[in-house]
Amino acid sequence: MARSALTRDEVLDTAAALVREHGPDALTMRRLAAELGTAVTSIYWHVGNRESLLDALVARTVADLGTIRPRGATPAERIVSVARALRRALRERPHLVAMVHERGLTERMFLPAQRALVHEAHAAGLRGARAARAVRAVQFQVVGYVLVERNRERAPAQSPAEEELWRGEDAEADGPLARALSAPIDTERLFADSVRALVDGLLAGAPVNTAKDTGKGTGEDSGDGSVGRGPYSQ
Repeated sequence: MARSALTRDEVLDTAAALVREHGPDALTMRRLAAELGTAVTSIYWHVGNRESLLDALVARTVADLGTIRPRGATPAERIVSVARALRRALRERPHLVAMVHERGLTERMFLPAQRALVHEAHAAGLRGARAARAVRAVQFQVVGYVLVERNRERAPAQSPAEEELWRGEDAEADGPLARALSAPIDTERLFADSVRALVDGLLAGAPVNTAKDTGKGTGEDSGDGSVGRGPYSQ
């Protein structure tokens, strides 16, 4: 049975999936054609050469990170939701994000998330340099956390491992602390705890702008922001 007519979006979806799973070096026009069950010439007709294809994937990634939407009933909740959504977006597409960085578009990619954070900083009563510090602190927290996660995942096996190092350590006579430090890390909970603590500190003492506080978000705190699939999903 003949396949349906190939579309540009289908080519880009499949190419993005290959990059996300195997990295950009695995993306060849021949392999992409095989995945799609079509001729290589058809791929060229839809997206041009490989460099044009990579440029299109970069543009998609930048657009994807532009769909982050805050959620929550308060500015603090919505800032945390943006941070969580941004972390998730970066974690889901590390190879594509690296391609964006290599093309000098990192700041452009982060701009929509920054704008969302600016809106919530203003809703919390922050202005000027203090609002700017809050926006950058949250962004750096997210990016730094993701980098640490990635480094831990790609690091060689540690000997002795962290669990072994703390197993026989009393941590200044704090047995429960030693046991907690020797346990596997719950990265989701650790991120949520750290970003909430950061946001609480950044907003401490800020005069809440109640007029703006009711004009954003869903009114329900899901504990997470959303990354809309919009026109792009890979």
